[in-house]
This record gives sequence, C-alpha cells and structure tokens, in this order.
Amino acid sequence: MSSFLTRHELEKIGFNSIGRDVYISKYARFYNPSNIKIGNNVRIDDFCILSAGIGGIEIGNYVHIGIFSSIQGDGKVTIQDFSGISSRVSIYSSNDDYLGFFLTNPTVPKEFRGVVSKDVIIEKHVIIGSGSIILPGVRIKLGAAVGALSVVNSDCEDFYIYKGNPATKFLKRSRNFINLESEFLKKNMNSNE
Repeated sequence: MSSFLTRHELEKIGFNSIGRDVYISKYARFYNPSNIKIGNNVRIDDFCILSAGIGGIEIGNYVHIGIFSSIQGDGKVTIQDFSGISSRVSIYSSNDDYLGFFLTNPTVPKEFRGVVSKDVIIEKHVIIGSGSIILPGVRIKLGAAVGALSVVNSDCEDFYIYKGNPATKFLKRSRNFINLESEFLKKNMNSNE
C-alpha cells in the first residue's frame, strides 16, 4: 500500500490545477485547495499543511516540500521550479500585529485585527533548510540557499547562502546547478520522445 494519494484521490481534493507525476502524502492537509496550483514532478510529504488564502499558493515543477512543513496566509506564495523546502519549514504570507495595537488570532473578527499580508516568492533553485521560517513579503531570489533554523525577514540575493536569526548573507553559492538543469531537461525530454 502506497503512502501517496492516487491520481483519482488528488483530483477529488479540488486543486485549481495539478500536473503529472505528483506525489502527495495521504497525511498532508490542504485548506482552500481551489486556490492551490501544483506543477509537474512535485512531492509533498507527511504532515504538511498548505492553507491557501486569498492570494493562493502556486508550486512549480520539480519541487519537494518536506515533512511537517506549512505554508499559510492571505498573500500569494510562489515556489518556482527545482526548489526544495526541507522538513519543518514554515512559510507565512500573513502576520498578526505584535505591537499590541490590535487583537490577535483568527477567532477574533477581522475589524479588530491588524493582520498584514504580503506575497512570498521563492525563485528557481532555492533550497530552504530544516526548521527555517520565511516571513511575509520575502523574496528568495534565484539559487539562494537558507541554512537550517534561519528566520528570513528580508529578501535574499541570488546565488548566496543565508543563515541565522535574522538570516544574513554568509557565502556565495556555486551556479553549477544551472548547467545541470539544462542537461537534465534535455535528457528528460529525449527520454520522453
């Protein structure tokens, strides 16, 4: 018995769109799936929670989301091709007011809350380490990497490794994977002919 949902089970969830070769754990949960788009060759592991708000969630091709990760909020969350989200990563596109000017939590009517929602963009070839937190309005640019247990509260430049709380630029990352992507896609295209 497989721990992944069948194609029929995936289609019954009611995603906005879903590609081919998608492997989603039977233990993952989706809220407002009609606002979730999933590309080809995607894997979402056990106990992940994707809660799509108004902006929705858009997942590209060749994306992996590791166990116990969550994506939530009213801003749009975009995860582009060849990106990897390790275990226990939390991606937020909305945030309550922490300064005390408003009431907090979803049990309180919206007019008493000061929630701020901003889009989160994770570009191609990004890797996010285990236990990291990505806050609203962040753009992690092409090929950037985020070390484990980091808190990302501002944009990350392309081809750099970031780490810490708050995450800061640490080291330049190789661009070799760009060449490997071309080689992989060419080989994959030839094998599908």
